[in-house]
Amino acid sequence: MLPSRPHRQSAAEATVAAFKVKAGPDLGALPEWDLSALYPAMDSPQFAEDLARAASEAQAFNAAYKGQLETLAKDETGAQLAAAIAGYEALEELLGKIMSFAGLTYSSDTSDVARAKFYGDAQEKVTAASSDLLFFELELNRLEEGALDKALLNGPLARYRPWIADIRKGKPYQLDDRIEQLFHEKSVTAYGAWNRLFDETITAMRFDVDGEKLAVEPVLNLMQAEDEATREKAALAFGAGLKDNLRTFALISNTLAKDKEISDRWRGFKDIADARHLANRVEREVVDALAAAVRDAYPRLSHRYYRLKAKWFGVPALKFWDRNAPLPHTAAKVYPWGEARDVVLGAYGEFSPKMASVAKRFFDERWIDAPVRPGKAPGAFSHPTVPSAHPYVLLNYQGRPRDVMTLAHELGHGVHQVLAAPNGALMAPTPLTLAETASVFGEMLTFRALLAQTHTIAERRAMLASKVEDMLNTVVRQIAFYSFERAVHTERRKGELTPDQISALWMREQADSLGPAIELGAAYESYWAYIPHFVHSPFYVYAYAFGDCLVNSLYGVYQGARDGFAERYLAMLSAGGAKHHSELLAPFGLDARDPAFWQIGLAMIEGMIADLEALEDKA
Repeated sequence: MLPSRPHRQSAAEATVAAFKVKAGPDLGALPEWDLSALYPAMDSPQFAEDLARAASEAQAFNAAYKGQLETLAKDETGAQLAAAIAGYEALEELLGKIMSFAGLTYSSDTSDVARAKFYGDAQEKVTAASSDLLFFELELNRLEEGALDKALLNGPLARYRPWIADIRKGKPYQLDDRIEQLFHEKSVTAYGAWNRLFDETITAMRFDVDGEKLAVEPVLNLMQAEDEATREKAALAFGAGLKDNLRTFALISNTLAKDKEISDRWRGFKDIADARHLANRVEREVVDALAAAVRDAYPRLSHRYYRLKAKWFGVPALKFWDRNAPLPHTAAKVYPWGEARDVVLGAYGEFSPKMASVAKRFFDERWIDAPVRPGKAPGAFSHPTVPSAHPYVLLNYQGRPRDVMTLAHELGHGVHQVLAAPNGALMAPTPLTLAETASVFGEMLTFRALLAQTHTIAERRAMLASKVEDMLNTVVRQIAFYSFERAVHTERRKGELTPDQISALWMREQADSLGPAIELGAAYESYWAYIPHFVHSPFYVYAYAFGDCLVNSLYGVYQGARDGFAERYLAMLSAGGAKHHSELLAPFGLDARDPAFWQIGLAMIEGMIADLEALEDKA
């Protein structure tokens, strides 16, 4: 754990502390992570030594192997090339460990100047070291087709067959070595710098809610308060704060979209999202089929549900700040940390004791950072770090039912990452489309456990409604985000976009996806600006919809035949990035390339909405 530093409470900290005292529930002791599995502290000798070792070993690797892979490939046993790949993998692990620690330390408090400098310096040095490794995958891809076929069948090189097959998919888009090196080294001052500007801007922002200056997470929490006036004040304050900074966010968006267009054009990608599809190891037609299926389902899903929710609220249309509001006349349950932990581990354990055992380590060994703190990165994530260590989960836990589901979601990622780690640094990482499978499945298990605990129609309706809203946010909202991104990147190719133009594209896609039962006001026009996926991972968002629909299909298989399912499921997670989605889904009788596949997942959401409508007759 990083050593704590005594400091005087700032005005912002005092404000958030006052907010917690006044409005925050008693959640019990919330855990803070212990990063010592990576390094003891920012100023530790171990970190400095590893940073220096990474630079020297990367240079030595470059001197030993650059220009030599064609010769090594002539060894039909594959032993020499396998040894080179193993050395490359070890260096990737070392660099990953360094940047994992730097990134997690920075995300703990992005407002701290010392941490920001530490992260920036580490990023520069790791980028410089990895430049010496850049040649390796490029040279592997230049080996003649078939040169390695015999060696890949068995022997030491066979272990790396999936990784070699994956990097070969990028062969048509790779550039001359010098250009690749230029792109790589300039990433620190190109998209990396704009990513950091976004992070530091959004974290430093304070929103004026009734005279209190609140950070992003407390404001978003107020937008789900039981009191409508509180939700409205928070929503309007959030929109106003974003609007005041909209020129900065528009500049970030314009610059990153142009940066991506330049890269895509040089590499020869035909579609604006093709680079993401390649990284996700998913075919464009599969994503197109998913997006089309979800858009076609808008009237049956989001439009239908929000019409029903507006009826519960007794209005013809919901204000946008009521979209995720608690249902009227239904007390919102607060989950202290210990209860949330027991709910999630209980749901995991009922499905698979092994899965619960892995998840329990996150609590017991301090792999979770849960409290809301000034400067802490907003949202939630599970960082896989490196196979020699373990994942870390960041939350901003505030005791809502959705926070319990977020805990279940991120622990799903964490379990997946732990199980995949034995594949090594090159093959443990999972494409984003499949990376969301375990997280969404963990949510589904937890939801079913909570639903089974309901005793009244009102409780069941509240639980079902919360899950439907989460699924709409995961499927409908993310495809709307994907459509918005496509529109922004397409229009950006014609010239720079003004903040108003970006906002107009945002409002068009939101209106289409949410339907006439949601009233979008002027304050909502700037809400696109705070969504980090648009900045950090262009076109990432469809992975959520992919994962949710995939999990709905998986869960249907589980309900129909539970015997042996958990074993097959854990085997799928353990494969990491070593198999294509078609191979991983085959044991379950599922095929994402079949257009009918997406209808299975969408039908589950539609069925839950129908269940809610049926409860109306019983109420």
